[in-house]
Amino acid sequence: MVYESFKVEINNHIATVSFNRPDKANSLHEQAWKELQQVFENLDDTPEVRVIVLAAEGRVFCAGIDLAMLMDIQRLQGEKCEGRKRELLRKMILGLQDTITAIEKCRKPVLAAVHGACVGGGVDIISACDMRYATQNAYFCIKEIDMGMVADLGTLQRLPKIIPMGITNELAYTGRKMYGEEAMRIGLTNMVFDTQEAMMEHVMDIAENIASKSPLSIRGTKEMLLYTRDHSVEDALNYMAAWNAGMFVSDDLMAAFAAAMSKEQAEFSN
Repeated sequence: MVYESFKVEINNHIATVSFNRPDKANSLHEQAWKELQQVFENLDDTPEVRVIVLAAEGRVFCAGIDLAMLMDIQRLQGEKCEGRKRELLRKMILGLQDTITAIEKCRKPVLAAVHGACVGGGVDIISACDMRYATQNAYFCIKEIDMGMVADLGTLQRLPKIIPMGITNELAYTGRKMYGEEAMRIGLTNMVFDTQEAMMEHVMDIAENIASKSPLSIRGTKEMLLYTRDHSVEDALNYMAAWNAGMFVSDDLMAAFAAAMSKEQAEFSN
């Protein structure tokens, strides 16, 4: 599919998704929000895609929600009933949350490659990715607090599962910028790089490694990791047993065993 706000390329089982509104600092207007969800739902349903790299065109990664879209909320003032007005606003927020959640629900691992600014909704987005990499000059900012808002699309819910709570609190209360080196030190990003080119080369190497594995096993691993994040060890072990009882014996398992015996690279179907 062709999108207005994103560039999507698929090569060797890797989908590279790039924010493509560089003249607007890759901010997300209403159409971009709709397309972001479509992109990840479509890639989830595309068998040949095994891993996704999320990057950006232009000087920055993502400046978050387009301010014009925020101002457009004023149209709700036309609703005279306060109850119905709040119901519409809640529906809008839930819809935007669903867009971010589509990244997390996508069964393929998503690797975020961040350069420049990652602000507001951009932090919501990278928090829903499986892995994050950044350049030295990249910075992350929970900007909503400076706009008189509470971040409402997933940052406050997902970030404490990734980095220490105290750091999350500081970022959320102050809105300060956190640059690449600090982001790596606290575990928000896996690695930091001097240049965008070096970062993309490394991220693509990781993506190629993942794409070479059993797609069925990669999808199952993501399912288990997300489930474990939100459940007790006992519940997660029980789910793991049920999962492997159904998925353990597969063509991928046989292919991996055969490759190990022959010391060759295993080939897997999508």
